[in-house]
Amino acid sequence: MDIERPSNVTLFDFVGGLQLLRNGNIRTAVPVILIGVCIAGALCNLLVLLVFIRDFRKGRGSEVKALLASVACTDLLILLLCAPVRAVTYYKQIWTLGSFVCRTADWLQHSCIVAKTLLLAATTRSKHTFMEIGGGDDFQSASWIHGALVFIWLVAMLFSLPQLLFASLVPYSLDEVVCVSEMSVCASEFMLLFYKIYPTAVFVVPIIFTLAYHTKTLHGAVNNAPNPRHQSKVTLVLLCLSGALGLMLLPEWGTFTWIRLGFNRPPVGLLIFADVLFYTCSAVFPVLLMTMYDDVRQGLVFLWFIVTCRPRKHPPTTACTMCVKLDGNSAEACANEVGAQAKDKTFPDVEHFWTGRRNTHVEDEHDPVPWERDEKMLQSGEQVIQSDLKNECP
Repeated sequence: MDIERPSNVTLFDFVGGLQLLRNGNIRTAVPVILIGVCIAGALCNLLVLLVFIRDFRKGRGSEVKALLASVACTDLLILLLCAPVRAVTYYKQIWTLGSFVCRTADWLQHSCIVAKTLLLAATTRSKHTFMEIGGGDDFQSASWIHGALVFIWLVAMLFSLPQLLFASLVPYSLDEVVCVSEMSVCASEFMLLFYKIYPTAVFVVPIIFTLAYHTKTLHGAVNNAPNPRHQSKVTLVLLCLSGALGLMLLPEWGTFTWIRLGFNRPPVGLLIFADVLFYTCSAVFPVLLMTMYDDVRQGLVFLWFIVTCRPRKHPPTTACTMCVKLDGNSAEACANEVGAQAKDKTFPDVEHFWTGRRNTHVEDEHDPVPWERDEKMLQSGEQVIQSDLKNECP
């Protein structure tokens, strides 16, 4: 992984993944892990986005859901655009993706990292309650969400500009090139100060602020919130997401700052672990939402009923029809509806049986003149026999 550093360069680091490792195990294992994480994470994030889109269309959107949907979109960008570049680089062990990808690979990845952290920090100002369509507090009137998204992405792309400016291709052999970040001596003093401020401003401070705010909010949600149960659950989800983000991105930011501040290069194993953990974070986020967030979990149950009922060629059963037509998200309500219908329904044969039983005349055991009843039965029996004989005789 060593390459000769030019004399007029103070920083020399690989861009787009580690190169020149010449290790067969890494060449095989790391790309397979990254591809598996990409596929699983992309599917989970798409499911979460489908649930949020359905909630918005049903009038059950909220500011928190809008920001979490933006986080899911950011994770999709990371998994679909950034992770494949790393997988190809680890497999080829040289740079084969051209100059444009070399310049934009780390810039796009850092833009997504910063945007994701700031989006979670923005949830501290968002409301947890649903906003019905047509109400006075319509979700569409919360214009600060659109302004916050534009501001966050502008800040993220501007702070990540050095990753774009200093990236370039460097020849390694006659037919091989590597993608590296070269920082000249004239810019070293300013960039040394910048790389001290950059991780602190876009990672350390937002994560600490978000964790502290959600911890305080969770502590007081039970007694002070208008809907304490719902708000405390949502706050717990946001707290877990922020904690997971801080822990899983700590190796990535640690190794990045370590190299940029001029210390010795971290071990190769730590750099690979930081890369894999960073992409795993984008796959873990939707899993946390699907397991902890009630609205997302119930929306997935509804989508499952739609998928299992619609493809049938025969007319759908009552249970499927009811589950698809339910306006709410609760699968329990669907089960209750189906159970009530099955309870009230009487099968035809059983209905005739019980009708006959209800119409049967029960004789009184304490009849004071039972012989009269017997005589009537004998007379009716004789009349039936005589009528049968008349019908049989010509």
